[in-house]
Amino acid sequence: MSISWAEKLDPTEEKRLAILGHEVRLSDSPYVEVIGRIRAESVYSALCPADGHWNMLLVKLNNKTSFSVWGPMTKARIMPYMPGARFLYITFKLGTFMPHLPVRNLLDVGTTLPEATNKSFWLNGTAWQFPDYENADTFVDRLVRAGLLVRDGIVDAVLQGHPQELSPRSTQRRFLQATGLTQRYIHHVERARHAAVLLQQGAPVLDTVYEAGYFDQPHMTRSLKHLMGQTPAQISRMNQPE
Repeated sequence: MSISWAEKLDPTEEKRLAILGHEVRLSDSPYVEVIGRIRAESVYSALCPADGHWNMLLVKLNNKTSFSVWGPMTKARIMPYMPGARFLYITFKLGTFMPHLPVRNLLDVGTTLPEATNKSFWLNGTAWQFPDYENADTFVDRLVRAGLLVRDGIVDAVLQGHPQELSPRSTQRRFLQATGLTQRYIHHVERARHAAVLLQQGAPVLDTVYEAGYFDQPHMTRSLKHLMGQTPAQISRMNQPE
């Protein structure tokens, strides 16, 4: 549901976001990657790439509001948008998780939280008011203060290659608990996203293979088709003038 390259939107992506009425902003919260909202004026299907991050998603459609939690996507998928639907999503940084709702149980799926009233939902036995685009940061801060949202700093340390005092097994266990994914899989996703950015910027395919660290071109093609949902050639054409 989130935009993988929110800080580096190309003209094609900007056009797509305009069609969707899509706004994305960064957050001051150390727990949040981005906050976004989408207004679908017509039927539209968007390709969402694999992403190691999990999301909270609020959907308004036909005077009905639902609130759900979605785990990381391990492969690209098509996301349909119904006309009139309004979406708010909060994408969390790697290492942020909810102890009572293990992210490893939500890979590629979501769970809808029970409605309390037409303006609130139930979370861990307490009614919470639906957030909006403007107060999403405050909503996250309240979750943190209530102990429902935590962040394990070991994830950042591992991804940055810092030495660990814990054993490899303990480190991997905490990494998996916090992200729902292994270090190796997140590396695969980040490599694919890096390759996609290079291709969008006009880098030749073979140069991208080398720069992103793939064995060969077929290896990169398989990876991008699975994780990004497109071949290298399709990604390269995204920035070409129509």
